[in-house]
Amino acid sequence: MYDVHSKHAEDFINHEEILETLAYADENKHNAALIDTLIEKAKKRKGLSHREASVLLACDLKEKNEEIFRLAEQIKKDFYGNRIVMFAPLYLSNYCINGCTYCPYHAKNKHIARKQLTQEEIRREVIALQDMGHKRLALEAGEDPIRNTMDYYLDSINTIYSIKHKNGAIRRVNINIAATTVDNYRLLKEAGIGTYILFQETYHKESYLKLHPTGPKHDYAYHTEAMDRAMEGGIDDVGIGVLFGLDKYRYEFAGLLMHAEHLEAAFGVGPHTISVPRLRDADDIDSSSFKNGIDDDTFAKLVACIRIAVPYTGMIISTRESQKTRERVLHLGISQISGGSRTSVGGYCEPEPDTEKSEQFDVVDTRTLDEVVCWLMEMGYIPSFCTACYREGRTGDRFMSLCKSGQIQNCCHPNALMTLKEYLMDYASPKTKAIGDALIEKEVFNVPNEKARSVVLENLRLIEQDNRRDFRF
Repeated sequence: MYDVHSKHAEDFINHEEILETLAYADENKHNAALIDTLIEKAKKRKGLSHREASVLLACDLKEKNEEIFRLAEQIKKDFYGNRIVMFAPLYLSNYCINGCTYCPYHAKNKHIARKQLTQEEIRREVIALQDMGHKRLALEAGEDPIRNTMDYYLDSINTIYSIKHKNGAIRRVNINIAATTVDNYRLLKEAGIGTYILFQETYHKESYLKLHPTGPKHDYAYHTEAMDRAMEGGIDDVGIGVLFGLDKYRYEFAGLLMHAEHLEAAFGVGPHTISVPRLRDADDIDSSSFKNGIDDDTFAKLVACIRIAVPYTGMIISTRESQKTRERVLHLGISQISGGSRTSVGGYCEPEPDTEKSEQFDVVDTRTLDEVVCWLMEMGYIPSFCTACYREGRTGDRFMSLCKSGQIQNCCHPNALMTLKEYLMDYASPKTKAIGDALIEKEVFNVPNEKARSVVLENLRLIEQDNRRDFRF
C-alpha cells in the first residue's frame, strides 16, 4: 500500500505504485482529452501528482508536447523570473569506502589520486573562489568514517565562513555528504549550512543494491530516509536528485516526485532543490557501459515535466552538461547553475598535475565564471549571487509560502540586482561589466514596488560610489 506519510522508504517510494503509474501513463499517453485536462490543471501553478506528471512525460503527441514545453517555460518565469542563481562545488575529499559502480571514488579504484584538503588548503581554495566572485558553495566529499568525519566537516564549514578576502565572502555553504544521523544533521544546522543535498542515484531498489554492492551506501532504506532525519535534525532546506542513466528514466521521474510528495506530506515542506545530473565518463568509469542513458530531447522533456509537477522547487544543473544543453533547459525550468567549476579535490587555487587527477566526473562546460555570467546576461538572464533568504530566516516553510504565493520575487529580484552589481564592481571583465550595467539599468524598473525600487537604486549607488557591500531585502 502506498503511504505518502510513512517514514519507511519502501512505503513512500513504493515499487508497485511506480509500476502502476508507468502502466497508467502508457495507457494514456495518447489520451488527448486527459492530457488537456492535466495541462489545464498545471496552469493553476499548484503542481501535479507523480501519476499525472508521468502521463505528460510519456505523451508523444507533438502538439501536446509543444504545449508542455511552453507551459514549463511560463511557470519558470512566473516563479523565478529571469534570475539564475550561481554557485560552485568545492570537493573536500575523495576518500571513500563505498563500492558505487558508476563513481571513480569507489574503494576498488587504486590508481585515482586520493586527497583530502587541510584547513589551510581549504582556505586557499576558498580565496580563489572568492576571487572569481562566488558567494555560494556546495561542499562535496566521499564517505569515509575515519577521514571524512563530522568534526572535519564542521571545522571546514567554520573555516569557509571565517574567510574574508578583499570584498569576498562565502555567504552560504550547502553540503552534499553521505547519509548520517539526526544528531549529526543537527550539528550541521548549528554550523550554519544552507541546504543539505543528497542524491538518491536511483529509486529502483533492485538496481540500487547492484549499483552499490559494498559499503554503508548499500543500505537502501538508510540512504532513502536521510532527508527525513535531516528535517528531524532541524534542516528545513533539503535538495534531492537522481543520476539519470542508471535506471529507466520514467521510473526515476516517478520516484523523484513521490519523494517530493512525501516530504511535503510528512513535514509540510517539499524539496528546496531538485538536481538532474546525467551519468558521465570519469577516470575508470565508462558511461557507455550503462544502458539507460537519455538523449538531449528526453532530458529537456524531463526538466519541463519536473518544473510543471513541482513549480515551487529550485532546479539545478551542473557543468556535467554542455553550454548548448544548459541553454536549452534554462528556459524550461532550471534556476541554479554552477560556473567555473572543478570536480577535483583542489584545483581552484592552482591546476592539478596530470599525475594527480582526482575528478569525480569530466566537466563538459569548462568556461570561467565570468564567461558564464556574460553568457547569461546576453540571453537576458540576471545572474544572482544572492543568499539573503538563508540569512534572513526565509527557509523551509517560510520560503515555500512566499514562493508558492509568488511573493518571493519581491525579495529575489532586488537582491539579484544588488549582488550582480557587487560582482560587476569587483570581478567582472570590461565586456561583462558593460553588459551587466546596461542590464541592471533596464531591470531595476521591473522591481514591482515603487518604494523598493527607490531603495534598490540608492543601494546600487552606494555599492558603486561608496564601495559598500551586502545590502539585502
